Amino acid sequence: MADYLFGMDISPITQNIHLFYSAILLTVLISLVAIVLGFALGMLVGLARSSRSRLIRYPATAYVDVIRGTPLLVQLFLWYFGLSVIGINIDPLPAAMLAVGFHSSAYQAEIVRGGIQSIPKGQTEAARAVGMTHLQSMRFVILPQALRLILPPLSNEFVIVIKDSSLAYAISVAEITLVSYQLNARYYEPFTVFLFAALLYLILTYVTSTLMRTLERRVRIPGYGEQE
Repeated sequence: MADYLFGMDISPITQNIHLFYSAILLTVLISLVAIVLGFALGMLVGLARSSRSRLIRYPATAYVDVIRGTPLLVQLFLWYFGLSVIGINIDPLPAAMLAVGFHSSAYQAEIVRGGIQSIPKGQTEAARAVGMTHLQSMRFVILPQALRLILPPLSNEFVIVIKDSSLAYAISVAEITLVSYQLNARYYEPFTVFLFAALLYLILTYVTSTLMRTLERRVRIPGYGEQE
């Protein structure tokens, strides 16, 4: 028996809600792993991009340019299908996590680099004046301030990661988009099914944005971004 809401047949949703529970968990898992991986790599690459050494800066720049200059879907296929050519077989779920994580790392690296460059040079000079090495001044003076400044753009990148996780459907990861696609093929209710999928993504991104805004308020640097 069909269920209706505002004139729409929502039985494809109500009869298969258990599939969406599993799909949401997979979407969250892919996103969390990709965010953590992307942040770790992005921090390293961002620091390398800010290095004075060309031997460090140039490879980091090339990495960012290559990742940002190629589509995530193509990178996903390379991780899943391409590596099998050289004998490395990765299951769909880890391949999706790695692809989305590495893709995000290039954008997070640029966010980190921008945050570091936004700190006045006088901060570094003051740290060196009291006897700190370059690494010490970066660790104890520059990065703590930069991390607070980069939270707003990082929040936006984390939201993008959640939406990018939908491409995992292309390698048969049963996240929200693939489950929606399969249910549409069974029930031929594209508007209802994909509208519900959009609602799920909206909820996930809204929760992420809310958490990040809360974190931003807690670590905000007095004097930065404040209006007189």
